[in-house]
Amino acid sequence: MAPPILIGGLHVDRRLHDFIEKEVLTPPDGVESLGIDSQRFWNGFENAIRRLQPVCESLLQKREFLQRRIDHYHRTKRNEAFDPLDYKEFLYKIGYLVDQGEDFQVQVQDVDPEIATMAGPQLVVPLSNPRFSLNAVNARWGSLFDSLYGSDVIPQTGELQESSSYNPKRGQAVIKRACDFLDATFPMRKGSYCSIKGVKLQHQSNGCILEFILPSSEITELEDPTLFAGYSGDIQPNQESRAGGFSILLRHNNLHVELIFDPLNAKAQSEHPAALKDVLLESALSTIQDCEDSVTAVDAEDKILLYRNWLGLCLGTLTCEMPNKKIRSMNPDREFSSPTGNSLVLPGRSLMLIRNVGHHMFTDAVTHAVTDQQIPEGFLDAFVTSLIGLYDIKGLGQKKNSRKGTIYIVKPKQHGPEEVALTNELLGMVEQTLGLPRYTIKLGLMDEERRTSLNLKACIREAHRRTIFINTGFLDRTGDEIHTSFELGAFDLKDNLKSGAWIEAYEKQNVQIGLQCGMFGRGQIGKGMWAEPDGMKAMVDSKIKHPKGGASTAWVPSPKAATLHALHYHQVRVHEIQKELLKVCGEKSGQNESPFLDALLQIQVVADRSAFTARAIQKELDNNVQGLLGYVVRWIDQGVGCSKVPNIDGVGLMEDRATLRISSQHVANWLRHGIVSEGQVFDTMRQMAAVVDHQNSKDPQYLPMEPHPFTSLAYQAALDLVFRGARQPNGYTEYILHQKRREAKKRCNGDEGEEEGSSMPGESSRWCKM
Repeated sequence: MAPPILIGGLHVDRRLHDFIEKEVLTPPDGVESLGIDSQRFWNGFENAIRRLQPVCESLLQKREFLQRRIDHYHRTKRNEAFDPLDYKEFLYKIGYLVDQGEDFQVQVQDVDPEIATMAGPQLVVPLSNPRFSLNAVNARWGSLFDSLYGSDVIPQTGELQESSSYNPKRGQAVIKRACDFLDATFPMRKGSYCSIKGVKLQHQSNGCILEFILPSSEITELEDPTLFAGYSGDIQPNQESRAGGFSILLRHNNLHVELIFDPLNAKAQSEHPAALKDVLLESALSTIQDCEDSVTAVDAEDKILLYRNWLGLCLGTLTCEMPNKKIRSMNPDREFSSPTGNSLVLPGRSLMLIRNVGHHMFTDAVTHAVTDQQIPEGFLDAFVTSLIGLYDIKGLGQKKNSRKGTIYIVKPKQHGPEEVALTNELLGMVEQTLGLPRYTIKLGLMDEERRTSLNLKACIREAHRRTIFINTGFLDRTGDEIHTSFELGAFDLKDNLKSGAWIEAYEKQNVQIGLQCGMFGRGQIGKGMWAEPDGMKAMVDSKIKHPKGGASTAWVPSPKAATLHALHYHQVRVHEIQKELLKVCGEKSGQNESPFLDALLQIQVVADRSAFTARAIQKELDNNVQGLLGYVVRWIDQGVGCSKVPNIDGVGLMEDRATLRISSQHVANWLRHGIVSEGQVFDTMRQMAAVVDHQNSKDPQYLPMEPHPFTSLAYQAALDLVFRGARQPNGYTEYILHQKRREAKKRCNGDEGEEEGSSMPGESSRWCKM
């Protein structure tokens, strides 16, 4: 490998340096320059590292200090009845809990409507996969027909079953379901969308109105004519359609729905009297392009891949070749005529945010020249992704992302207000370096770590000029819950953890604190992922609880899921619910302590082993280990950071590092408290390795674990995650995963040498000894 480039006091990986210099700071042909001097960029970057890296390391040391104090507290009181009041007082004493402080309102400017005033689904995709990234960006508009036909929302039994060819009976069920939605959302004065035989536009003095032709040739209109938003194609006011394709645009709850008619299409003619060909829903309003939990970026080579894809997205030039050899690119904006005849242009793509890594990760892509010390990886992410984002906010790309000239960075895994303050200062230094007005970069604050959720109001305060997004993350939050209270006792079964009192308090507080801090009309309040991508009926039946609870967005696992979840935002007026909740927030304002705090501090441990049967213990262990192995083997051997992994029953679940964190910490916790033995875990590992091998037997790139457990890096990583789990900082899995993935990449390159220069702080830095 070529030696690094010396820039000031930093060593920069030559490949990374060349990418920034030759691909980012030097624009492609026909694109105007960013106007950022290379020396200015690197000087600003180095200044931020020198000034803020000591702060970052000090805060990571504080994490360790707090965890040691909590461990000691639980060990000394393990044989006593748990005293919630004493525990809370202890957490205040050590600085784990802080007072909420005085009321305040977030003061954010130039926020796009997809975040500030619209409510709808959000996608999260690995930025390492161009196809996934493009699919997500293009999921702003989704086919309701396709989403219903290809999911279990329409029963997949009997005459409605899917087959290799089109099933007309299933198609009719899809049209019926879609028309039921239209009848409920855009009711006509008379009749149903299922039976209309045509549509026409009638010109009036203040613009045209939409009319529907019923089977009897009678004309009817929308009950609420203002829901008609526009039209396109071969239809004009007061004129007979020339039988070409056309569309009608409707608008409800700030979301658009497009009805596509195609009278020349034989299939559409046969299935609907007006040849209704499809119903498109405005679906994924926003997408988080992820550099963190869903990717396997362990070195400079991997980071460049992420940054290059982000550059393509910001320039509007990213493409990928599909299996059918077609080239996929970013969708254009959508053009209509308004009812008054004016031009109406709607975004054709999801608004993009980018998720950087947390403060706890370090990278050897850039090191201090004298000490060879690695720098915080999140610092690199902040500078490079913001630099690339300039192409969008300066309007230099082919496709526009933020119409408000804003860069949106989502920051995960922050622990408490001081770490949010560090992020705020870091982004300020990025803005200064890039010549941007203060607070151009907005912050998505992941409410996924225990110390952040317990101190959420104080966290938002530290970045109240930037925060436009808070989002609960049940998975990481549960993993941190287990690790924080590791020494208190054995945690309950995972299914029971999902119904704990603290979970309900966590979800409610997220909404109420966000509203209390002024995020109504200024930002997103979000909820976590639906993990079963094939279980769409269950999602449609249950995920409506998120908008009903006042959340303006929630994560979904696919574009199809986004379209189906979008139905909920037509059923529920989220902002009306938020207005009602604001009244409750007003009654609870001015308190030094969140009204949810006591419930949040409940810990779901069991008294002793007798709380579980032997069968229940083994079933839980099997489930944890099988899921752990199924995810890790793809992460280590194939570099896949997020995928649909079959569980022990063969049901595909979306897995990323958050789910792995729970599984590994749960088993490690049970080991610590004698619920399972080391021998039992070893035996289960071998048995489940065989199960996972069988589940992946049709994958030609798969490397079986069970035949060679002592040479399988994936299998060894799984063992480490469990048997070293108690020592992983905050229960994170990244350090072990990164180390083993780097070893796997060396094997692929024919280098069997021991891993050196690891980017794992847990292995190489002075603040984190495992």
